[in-house]
Amino acid sequence: MAALAPLPPLPAQFKSIQHHLRTAQEHDKRDPVVAYYCRLYAMQTGMKIDSKTPECRKFLSKLMDQLEALKKQLGDNEAITQEIVGCAHLENYALKMFLYADNEDRAGRFHKNMIKSFYTASLLIDVITVFGELTDENVKHRKYARWKATYIHNCLKNGETPQAGPVGIEEDNDVEENEDAGAASLPTQPTQPSSSSTYDPSNMPSGNYTGIQIPPGAHAPANTPAEVPHSTGDIRLTPEDFARAQKYCKYAGSALQYEDVSTAVQNLQKALKLLTTGRE
Repeated sequence: MAALAPLPPLPAQFKSIQHHLRTAQEHDKRDPVVAYYCRLYAMQTGMKIDSKTPECRKFLSKLMDQLEALKKQLGDNEAITQEIVGCAHLENYALKMFLYADNEDRAGRFHKNMIKSFYTASLLIDVITVFGELTDENVKHRKYARWKATYIHNCLKNGETPQAGPVGIEEDNDVEENEDAGAASLPTQPTQPSSSSTYDPSNMPSGNYTGIQIPPGAHAPANTPAEVPHSTGDIRLTPEDFARAQKYCKYAGSALQYEDVSTAVQNLQKALKLLTTGRE
């Protein structure tokens, strides 16, 4: 992947997208598809914030140049040419990062890499909005991941031991206001894979997150069916049903690219249940 032309200094108005752009830079070599969509999200968000001020227009113009260069380099990659594949790629990547951090958290292993993974997962869920509205599940994952990153960071900063696993998140706690705390003191470049706590999805063997075994279905969404019921008659499926079933199959295919059997099975079960019952 050829190096991209550097961006000018970030205008103060665009502070809210600085971490998304940093995530893009960190993934230029690790996962160019993720890097592309992080920049696309930053571009779309920046346009909404300020597209008239000269410094903002200049910044957005250079960012657009990076996007065009990336798109040219990625060529006919399906994750770029087909939105449904791109969305599946981003969702599966964010989920794997979330599960890694969640598993470290539940095991009581608190460190900068797991904080960064929680926070980056929340940023990537932001990025998924380039494809449309987030699912309720993604909204919950984003809020929980961002809150966890802030909570654990603050605990470690104050010399306190965080409470492992799910704890009562305050519904009125505005996590968005504390997003800088979640990213503060984190490495600006990806940590080299020198310890078992470093996360890199591209190097993960099936079912194993840097040596941490996650049983199939662990931390799976609550609506994942344990058993797929058989068809009970003449099921009339709408075009929307077929589109959703196709989406789940695409998600499964994307998960298999990472050898993530558990996520692939979950999505195939959802597709099968929809096709056999007409319900999700």
